[in-house]
Amino acid sequence: MPVPKGTSLDPERTRAALLASATEILYERGLDGVGVAELCREVGASKETLYRHFGSKDGLVEAVLEARSDRVVQWLTDAAEAAGPHPGAQLSALFDALGSWYRQPGFRGCAIVNASTQHHTPPARTIADRHLGRYQRLLTSIAERAGVREPERLGRQLLILLEGATVVADHHDPEGRAAEDAERAALALLTAEGA
Repeated sequence: MPVPKGTSLDPERTRAALLASATEILYERGLDGVGVAELCREVGASKETLYRHFGSKDGLVEAVLEARSDRVVQWLTDAAEAAGPHPGAQLSALFDALGSWYRQPGFRGCAIVNASTQHHTPPARTIADRHLGRYQRLLTSIAERAGVREPERLGRQLLILLEGATVVADHHDPEGRAAEDAERAALALLTAEGA
């Protein structure tokens, strides 16, 4: 990355800047939509800098997806926790947060699932599996707090609703109601399971 003369290099700041820039570009254009040379030009770094920090484009992609998974799971966890202890309120808050994301300009679905769809091999596939597992654990914990009979099963059903809503919001949601419809279905499931 170009550094103004007289400025000392900070490897952590450089790595974070590369991750932030690459995250936007890869989300917008997909894993195969940009080569290493163009990616370096877009993020303002030399190939040597990219390789020094990530080893390869695949290493950069893996770091981008891992960081995004961490950020998104924490964001949804925070949204659920901020809603208080009631499981229904937590589910509503989670789907409300998703709805606000779906309405953002440039929304293109889940970057991690998109990457896994493009490259159905490790590391994208492995990261997507881990990411969805983290979602399911969050949803299962809500189901456990609700005292439902089969919290793991309900957590999986809620995961299907969450991911389905994200796909529908990206590809077929002319009225912009994917999150709202998924929320209603999630709350109905929670009630039907004995919460």
